[in-house]
Amino acid sequence: MMTPEKEKEKEQDQVVVDAGMKRYRNGEIWEFEDDLGVSDGDNGVLLGLDGGTTSTVCICMPMIPFSHSQLHSLPTLARAVAGCSNHNSVGEIAARETIEQVMADALSKCGSKRSSVRAVCLAVSGVNHPTDQQRILNWLRDIFPSHVRLYVLNDAVAALSSGTMGKLHGCVLISGTGSIAYGFTEDGKEARAAGAGPVLGDWGSAYGIAAKALTAVVRAYDGRGPSTMLASSILQKLGLSSAEEIIGWTYADPSWARIAALVPVVVICAEAGDEVANNILLESVQELASSVKAVVNRLGLSGQDGKSGFPLVMVGGVLTAHRGSWDIGKEVINCITKQFPGVIPIRPKVEPAVGAAWLAWNFFMKECHHKAEN
Repeated sequence: MMTPEKEKEKEQDQVVVDAGMKRYRNGEIWEFEDDLGVSDGDNGVLLGLDGGTTSTVCICMPMIPFSHSQLHSLPTLARAVAGCSNHNSVGEIAARETIEQVMADALSKCGSKRSSVRAVCLAVSGVNHPTDQQRILNWLRDIFPSHVRLYVLNDAVAALSSGTMGKLHGCVLISGTGSIAYGFTEDGKEARAAGAGPVLGDWGSAYGIAAKALTAVVRAYDGRGPSTMLASSILQKLGLSSAEEIIGWTYADPSWARIAALVPVVVICAEAGDEVANNILLESVQELASSVKAVVNRLGLSGQDGKSGFPLVMVGGVLTAHRGSWDIGKEVINCITKQFPGVIPIRPKVEPAVGAAWLAWNFFMKECHHKAEN
């Protein structure tokens, strides 16, 4: 039973705790800290978080003074998973609660307090402007002690880092529920393409592919488009009896991930010879390749002759799933290689949350070296 003191604490929006840290409405998520002893004076830990439209993953690693080449040796102390943290999808309050919960879960699993954290890198979808970064940074500062270094980036940056060992150079292409291409030059210039969400056209994403498939079914039913086996396949998958029911199913819960989950049906139909499904996948390949080409051209990653090498990190279920004869990722690489023969495709061996943790380590160490030099 909750004591009167605890009830009073819960009613307050913010309560100042250790070292000026504050608790929000669901501040009880940090109550595990009360059961932990005093820090034993070790080097501390760092947090890397990858927040997307489908899920949010937080990795906790030790703050060990390794060299950059040894980053892959950093052990994972804890891993926690939560739901969507894109504020454009679920709203800012829900997104923040998810992020705070997953960070608390990771620290709880490895028995660390917030006071043990040295750096946090949040790489979340929906961070599209410096004002987005600053808003999240201000909120994080209310959660962590003042000594903690905080970094907020778009989730595409962590995905790039997962394939380049934390080095921000090259281009990353993500195609999962949503899609985006993001790139960096070695001197710090950056550019992005797509990543504007379903309304503004992430057509190479899983959502884009599935949305086109649903549209094709409705068009076929109306007589505005060619017949397609997508109709019977999608109806069977959804447990519906007629194409008319697709409209109700779609708008009953138009969440991006729910619709994106239909991509395997599209691939199966394409492999079975359905022309409509095949064209949808071909269009997705062109869309994804065009996003990469736009970033590479804007940053000059391929050099003046267009043949210089640069890493292209490929992340996301659409690009990494090998379903029979239709390999979207392979087709995208083939399309890009025709224009940029020096491209070096990389399929990361670690998840983007680890890339975010590596970024936290890199940023923190650079700041330390800069201070030491001054």
